[in-house]
Amino acid sequence: MNKLVTALTEGIKVSVQTEYQAEYSRPDRSHYVFTYKILIENNSEYTVQLLRRHWYIYDSCGMRKEVEGEGVVGQQPIILPSESHHYYSGCHLKSDIGKMQGFYVMERLIDGKLFEVQIPAFLMMPQFRLS
Repeated sequence: MNKLVTALTEGIKVSVQTEYQAEYSRPDRSHYVFTYKILIENNSEYTVQLLRRHWYIYDSCGMRKEVEGEGVVGQQPIILPSESHHYYSGCHLKSDIGKMQGFYVMERLIDGKLFEVQIPAFLMMPQFRLS
């Protein structure tokens, strides 16, 4: 598992940790699979709802992809103050080194204020590349 990275925006802390999935990857076919766990902690005094996600995905072959949509893994979670939400997801790349970053669009439920919460840039790389 790779190092944990975090970002804090308006009291919302996003932490990400990635893992290379060798059993699902096919290096001979330029197919590398990574999973990531995201923990979203609401350290603000307001209840928030995650409405949308926007990702930028890069790999070392020069591929750049943008992905956006509603919620995360089919959910638009409501997160109370001092509570958290976590989920697992993944992506596949054409090279064994890549990076993702992006933001969530969240709504402060008390007044309907929309704001962006940064997702920190995180590296996707198998452990064997570090040896």
